[in-house]
Amino acid sequence: MLETLMLSRIQFAANISFHILFPTITIALSWFLFFFKVRFDLTGDPVWMRAYRFWVKIFAITFAIGVVTGITMSFQFGTNWPKFMETVGNIAGPLLGYEVLTAFFLEAGFLGIMLFGIKRVSARVHTLSTLIVAIGTTLSAFWILALNSWMHTPQGHEMRDGVAFPVDWLAIIFNPSFPYRLSHMVIASGLTAAFLVAGISAYRLLKGDDKQAPKLTLKIALSVAMFLTPVQIFLGDMHGLNTLEHQPQKIAAMEGIWHTEKGAPLLLFAIPDEKQRTNHFELAIPKMASFILTHDLDGEIKGLNEFEGNHPPVAPVFYAFRIMVGMGMLMLLISWVSRIQLLRNKPLPGWLLKALVAMSFSGWIATLAGWYVTEIGRQPWLVTGILTVEDAATDIAVGNVGLSLVMYLILYVVIMTAYLHTIFTMANRAVEIEEITDDEKVKPVINTPIIPKESNHV
Repeated sequence: MLETLMLSRIQFAANISFHILFPTITIALSWFLFFFKVRFDLTGDPVWMRAYRFWVKIFAITFAIGVVTGITMSFQFGTNWPKFMETVGNIAGPLLGYEVLTAFFLEAGFLGIMLFGIKRVSARVHTLSTLIVAIGTTLSAFWILALNSWMHTPQGHEMRDGVAFPVDWLAIIFNPSFPYRLSHMVIASGLTAAFLVAGISAYRLLKGDDKQAPKLTLKIALSVAMFLTPVQIFLGDMHGLNTLEHQPQKIAAMEGIWHTEKGAPLLLFAIPDEKQRTNHFELAIPKMASFILTHDLDGEIKGLNEFEGNHPPVAPVFYAFRIMVGMGMLMLLISWVSRIQLLRNKPLPGWLLKALVAMSFSGWIATLAGWYVTEIGRQPWLVTGILTVEDAATDIAVGNVGLSLVMYLILYVVIMTAYLHTIFTMANRAVEIEEITDDEKVKPVINTPIIPKESNHV
């Protein structure tokens, strides 16, 4: 039988995994909407408003689910992890409170104007509301990641009788890993939203939608993805160097390095064996791990044996890291191939449009894999050096945790099914709207075809 600790960990993992999917979209999608609205205000071209009206509906649905699933996270602190708030509540509580006061209130307060006020307020007020919602979503990420980063690299506090008390809020918020974690997550959101916009736009084109809006949003999304993917790779490298400095045991698990060595190889594939403390079936590039992590071919990397008894489980961190990197490389390839094809004034072939549809939720895969690397890689600590996962866990009956876990999982399956069905139903209905305004015919904003056709409205 699974113990209460393991069930609590599984339940928290399920809840945070499901919740993080939706803010990852809304953080960046709100900025896409702001861009569409500003372009409409500046040009008066109705195609921008068509794009705005379609994607603001998806934003609203995604935002609503993100809010609902976020509520369950706070419940768990009291039910499954009571020692967490007892030990670090003086820091976690205010940071979560700042998120509500400075971010959620902005989002919730102006979301109504953004969704329902387009014909009730002036264009400037409506555009300003869209901007404030975008700022609010980003501020929300700021505060949540400030807390999460502090849990990885805590500073600015002092311990009194086993309880953390803040002594320097600037040091707490701007802890050593915060700038890297925030930038990495914000760019991840940008890529997630970009591939969602590109994928749904490609889906509409494959379904025969010959209007300008999906062609325009496809081009914009691919341009964003083409730019952000290399930026994310660069930020990931900087984040890795920061992690090497502050959490070397996590890096050792990510790279599957057991013994401290100079010129450590980069393992493309391996099967880590924690019992024998070795890897099987290694496929490696000599010295490349040292070069990437230390920028020196003979740089020294500490192995897991240096942290025996105080390092994370190796296999999940090792595999999740490779899934994240692999998905990132695929994003780079698909976005650049697609965008270069359009830059050459060549239509996207059917197989490439289908690939974009398949990549619609690729950002979710990369984000979850990266999140698992981060969170599992912190084990056995819940707050590094302050509180372990085992010490923070509840001691309530196993059956109670198991029942709530099953209920959560069933609910999440239902919600996810409904969410995906709704998005693609909306896309199909958009395809069925056949009329194209005279303004759109006279003032095309796209000069190249997206798919090969004998006749094209653009």
